[in-house]
Amino acid sequence: MTDVRFQRRAALPLTVGAFVIWLACGLTMAFGRPTLGLETTLRIHAIAAPLYAALASYVYFTHFRFVSPLAAAAYFTAFIIVLDAALVAPVFERSYAMFGSVLGTWLPFLSIFAAMYLTGLWVVRHGGDPAGAIKRRPG
Repeated sequence: MTDVRFQRRAALPLTVGAFVIWLACGLTMAFGRPTLGLETTLRIHAIAAPLYAALASYVYFTHFRFVSPLAAAAYFTAFIIVLDAALVAPVFERSYAMFGSVLGTWLPFLSIFAAMYLTGLWVVRHGGDPAGAIKRRPG
């Protein structure tokens, strides 16, 4: 029973963190596109996405650290891809053409994964935990 409880407790901060990155990226696109144009906004988004991810990773690994950096990066990236495919493309964009854009989707997905993973590794290695162990909260 502890494993199931641990998994539930681990899922909440992962989900909230991934949602925050997705929301920040969405707001970047929503506010940037009308004022700066699509191409400029995509470039800003490509730069901002890994910054959002690095910040979320830093917060996650300094306060929660339930899973490894690789697992967190995979979860965050998959969560964002699923929301883009299930909500952004069909509802907001009314097209899946966004997935044909390297600058618009694939580069941000890759950079989010890399920023999450590398920041997580750095925090685990330099965060005062000499063994780099994953924290398990009692309960």
